[in-house]
Amino acid sequence: MEIVTIEELVPENHLLRKIDQYIDFSFIPEKVRPYYSEDNGHPSLDPLVLFKMMFIGYFYGIRSERELERQIQTNVAYRWFLGLNLTDAVPHHLTISWNRRTRFKDTDIFQEVFDEIVLQAMDHRMVAGRLDQPHLSRPRSKRCIWSYCPPSISNEKRVSS
Repeated sequence: MEIVTIEELVPENHLLRKIDQYIDFSFIPEKVRPYYSEDNGHPSLDPLVLFKMMFIGYFYGIRSERELERQIQTNVAYRWFLGLNLTDAVPHHLTISWNRRTRFKDTDIFQEVFDEIVLQAMDHRMVAGRLDQPHLSRPRSKRCIWSYCPPSISNEKRVSS
C-alpha cells in the first residue's frame, strides 16, 4: 500500500498552481450571495466550486458541462484546484447547467466574475492588454457565459509596460 496526497500529485509548476497563487477567488461567494437562499431547500453547490469549475472549462476549452464533469473526475490537478479530494464526488453536470440556466439567468454575474479574474491576472502581469466593463456599456449574447468581449475605448484599464 502506498499513501499519497493530492498535493503531492500536482506538479509544483502546474499552471493551476500559479493561478491559485495569484488569483484570489474569495470575492465570489459575496458577489453571488443575492442569488442564494440560506434557508430554502437542500444545501446548494458551493459557489466557489461552481465558478472555479466553469473557469476550468473556459480556460481549458471544455465546452460541454458533461465533459467538464468527466474531466474533473479524472484530472488530479483540476480536483486540487477545486479543493476536492481524490474520493470526493464531483458536482453533477446538471447542477452546473441548472445554476447557469436558472439561478443566474438574465444576470451579468459570469461576466462580472470573469472581469475580476482578468483584472487580477493583469495586476500580476499574468496577461497583458486592456479590459473594459462591457456589461456596463453594451448588451452581450445570451449564449455566451464566459465571453471576453473586445474592449471599447471607454472604461478601460490598461497594463502599463
